[in-house]
Amino acid sequence: MTLKLQDVRDLPAEWIIGPYVPTTGLLHPLTNLQRLDVYYHQTFLTAGAYVFRIAGAGIDQARGSPSQWGGGMEGYGKRLGSRYGTFVIASTFHAFGNGVMGYEPRYDLCRCSHFWPRTKHAIARNFAVYNRTERELRPAIPLYAGSFGAGMISSVWLPGPRNAWKQGGYAALEQAGFGSVYNITSEFAIDILRKITGNRYPKELH
Repeated sequence: MTLKLQDVRDLPAEWIIGPYVPTTGLLHPLTNLQRLDVYYHQTFLTAGAYVFRIAGAGIDQARGSPSQWGGGMEGYGKRLGSRYGTFVIASTFHAFGNGVMGYEPRYDLCRCSHFWPRTKHAIARNFAVYNRTERELRPAIPLYAGSFGAGMISSVWLPGPRNAWKQGGYAALEQAGFGSVYNITSEFAIDILRKITGNRYPKELH
């Protein structure tokens, strides 16, 4: 079965930015089954998850890091596989930690207007999330613990002598940077796409 352009246009915004809470939506505690569904979509069925890994691998390729993997498509493939593998591990740790602590795993679009308030909201959500009350913000410990742990594990397959603690630190720092950029992209993605398509796409949750 072929996916036509119209089918792509009809895909919901969730396919682009992952599970989210719209500005008109109500935050409510998620069941374990709902958390599993959010994890599955965030990790495997969200375009942004792949785009950011592809971009990260491209930066690694341009920097020649790790140098032992060389250049060309083979080197890029290894870097992309490493990036995505680390992401899947981090996402798994993140989902587990959020479930244990009762933290909100979805991104909630800002109920404010104007560029800077929305940008600040997006960055803030990379460092603080709602707890099980869906009203109180708490430090996003599972997010950074998951990134740190995944970075440590990545030292197993990265070539050359690697310090697992240092790799974990790098991964946590990348989460601070890339995570903020990803949230900003998510915050404005629907507006940009609706502007481009004459307010027709993508479909938004209600």
